[in-house]
Amino acid sequence: METPELNDHNKTEYPLMHTAEHILNQTMVRMFGCPRSRNAHIERKKSKCDYLLPALPTDEQLAEIERRVNEVIDGHLPVVCEYMSREEAARYVDLSKLPEDVSETLRIVRVGDYDACACIGRHVGNTSEIGRFKMLNCDYADGRLRLRFKLIEA
Repeated sequence: METPELNDHNKTEYPLMHTAEHILNQTMVRMFGCPRSRNAHIERKKSKCDYLLPALPTDEQLAEIERRVNEVIDGHLPVVCEYMSREEAARYVDLSKLPEDVSETLRIVRVGDYDACACIGRHVGNTSEIGRFKMLNCDYADGRLRLRFKLIEA
């Protein structure tokens, strides 16, 4: 199949950290019922994601986030891309954060059966390539939780 033409992408992600972000996003959705991160800064050394939550998670919940993300990574899940129309993609993923001028064909990135989202960034081929996810710290203000994290490469 010919690769469809997608919107331009102006960032160069670190594939390991970017894939870990996908897993963290889905973990937050599952644990807290919140939307995926509203703001993210993904870098090789450390990264941060912001989530809209009504309260600061407990220390136990923060430890559980780290545990669950690492459990998914340890599952050695395949990370695959699929191309589909916006209409078809809307049945599987939240498209609310996409720009108005998004192409008709979208690339959906799946992390096993754990996560799926529209994304044009770079990813690993399998979660076993990521290493260990380590939460560094967090802060909470005005309904925004900022999580800072890094990867300890295998």
